[in-house]
Amino acid sequence: MRYSHVLWDFNGTILNDVEAVISSENTILKRRNMSIIQDEKHYKDIFCFPVIEYYKKLGHDFEKEDFDVLAHEWIEQYLNYSKSSKLQRGILEALQRIEAKGIKQVVLSASEKGILKKQLEELKIASYFDDILGLSNIHASSKVEIAKEWIKNKNIQKAILIGDTTHDYEVATAIGIDCILISSGHQSKERLIGCGVPIFEDIISLLESQLFNFF
Repeated sequence: MRYSHVLWDFNGTILNDVEAVISSENTILKRRNMSIIQDEKHYKDIFCFPVIEYYKKLGHDFEKEDFDVLAHEWIEQYLNYSKSSKLQRGILEALQRIEAKGIKQVVLSASEKGILKKQLEELKIASYFDDILGLSNIHASSKVEIAKEWIKNKNIQKAILIGDTTHDYEVATAIGIDCILISSGHQSKERLIGCGVPIFEDIISLLESQLFNFF
């Protein structure tokens, strides 16, 4: 059976915003005279969900610092840096080809929903999606609950989630759908391998694969 729905992660999968995320956090770390993220490899080796645990790995102490204050400070930086972030190579073609097959597409993100919708509109791709699912806050905790709430109210024949982190795999597993991971996003291929699902270097590689013929 071919897929009736494709769920897309946003940050790192649709939007190539790794550099913007690193720059945002490094600005915050420099303000506190803390050690910065050295490079993309360093970042991909430590990034995780919930994001508060990633912050702790960087040295933030939430017994001394309010997480909500830090989250707002980070969002302010991210919205500035991400203005220059582009779509991942191949995304537009993927969205168009999947739409042409009559498959419904959904964005499922740990971003705050209002920010997510604005980014999709600015990127001129909002029209490709039947549903836009985001969190009600900026704490980037987990997508599992909104995914569960969404799928229980839908008549889903067969679905797949395309993402770039182990959390995307956890979400797909939690709602009983297939998963594909892309290693050009926020976590390294070495970390993704443990999920035991197909991994592609980028969206272009996915489009060129035999697997995409089954969509």
